[in-house]
Amino acid sequence: MKQAKDKGLSLDFVYPQTEHDLSDAIGEQILGEQPGDYYRDEAASAINNFRTTVLMEKADMVIALFGDQYRQWNTAMDATTAINKGKPLIIIRPKNLIHALKELSNKANVTVETVEQAVQVLEYINQ
Repeated sequence: MKQAKDKGLSLDFVYPQTEHDLSDAIGEQILGEQPGDYYRDEAASAINNFRTTVLMEKADMVIALFGDQYRQWNTAMDATTAINKGKPLIIIRPKNLIHALKELSNKANVTVETVEQAVQVLEYINQ
């Protein structure tokens, strides 16, 4: 996260797979051609979920960024996984999603509206 590096925080960040085409095709790239769309999605989902599980297990904390340009259901699933694994969770969500994410925000350790606010939380932790 560029903002954290700019503040001199020595943290390592990993991210969800944001290359949508790769995320959709990874099952067939690894396992070979699948007999239909359902199986193609299942193969990709298995590998993507495995990736998320491994990275989540390694994480000391999780930041879930909700925004109009991101797929909300994937972010919600990752945030829920973090909660279920007992990982400290910061949710970043804009004002227009307050109502839609109220239960999830209630389960998070911290909910903020901007990336800058999340970085300030990280700064405070690292003082």
